[in-house]
Amino acid sequence: MESAPQKLGLILKYFDDFTEEQIAQFTALEALYTEWNAKINVISRKDIDSIYLHHVLHSLSIAAIADFEPGTQIIDIGCGGGFPGVPLAIFFPKVKFHLVDSIAKKLKVVEAVCEGANIRNITVQHTRAEEIKNRKFDYAISRAVAPLKDLWKWSAPLLKKDHSKPLPSGLICLKGGDLAQEIFESGLRPKMMPIFKIFPETYFQEKYVIHAAK
Repeated sequence: MESAPQKLGLILKYFDDFTEEQIAQFTALEALYTEWNAKINVISRKDIDSIYLHHVLHSLSIAAIADFEPGTQIIDIGCGGGFPGVPLAIFFPKVKFHLVDSIAKKLKVVEAVCEGANIRNITVQHTRAEEIKNRKFDYAISRAVAPLKDLWKWSAPLLKKDHSKPLPSGLICLKGGDLAQEIFESGLRPKMMPIFKIFPETYFQEKYVIHAAK
């Protein structure tokens, strides 16, 4: 079985501009998630062995299409055990991530991972996105949490309207499969990027990064 630094080679194959601290943080994720997943199941057993491909690199497909500026505020809706928010917070240490989930024990895992990997730019909130009031974010991110129509309904009230950035403020989500019906039902006209074009790994066939501007 490969060690975490060897598995990290998968990340370094596509990104090479990391500080020593970032490499240490990415390296720490496997042991932390393995330990906490044994207590609170947030990742399927088969996926934990492929954490860098199935979770970390998958999350970082958002970093491949979005260069978030320092100070950007991002909400991760239905973050579960912390994907895509945790890998992105390591990637963008000067961006503020607010991870939200309706299940408190999942956030306990996120907090433990952040503490163990010394990730300082994440806050968590035990709530549903639709219950958040008086806060605005530059982007909402999510991974396979709900249909696009629902994600938009929850995220739109929380989003600033800013088209001055290279990537306009909006919803960025990770989804897979045939999305034609789901996009039609959402009433949106999002941009879709096949992840396989970014990371040509078999696992990413029929997986997409979707961006819907506010």
